[in-house]
Amino acid sequence: MELVIIIVTLGILAAVAIPMFGNMINSSKISATKSEMESLKRAIVGNPRVVAGGELIDRGYQGDVGSAPVQLEDLVTKPAAVPAYNRITRLGWNGPYIDKDNSNYLKDGWGTNYVYDQSGRTITSINGADTIIVTF
Repeated sequence: MELVIIIVTLGILAAVAIPMFGNMINSSKISATKSEMESLKRAIVGNPRVVAGGELIDRGYQGDVGSAPVQLEDLVTKPAAVPAYNRITRLGWNGPYIDKDNSNYLKDGWGTNYVYDQSGRTITSINGADTIIVTF
């Protein structure tokens, strides 16, 4: 009888704990995805708070090249159509703009590729009810 009570109690605890554990995993994926999307945004438009000698230091891809990248891969690899950075004019590709050692920068916390829209100026993570959009 005591063994049955213990098994029932463990079953009730498992029934309560498993959904809570699933929610914690989903929350951490949402948080990691938002953080990575903000890093991608900073790589594209730079960080206006990083200033030295009265000049913006972190200009991002857009500040260096003059337009948003055609695809997210352009943040790591210089596109053929974009000139190399010229220190005199301060124009051209001066990347990589995102950590190239992290090959997962194209995927969200669920392992799905980001949807990048250059003309709409958005990066989107689509995962059912957990759609996250960052504009730049």
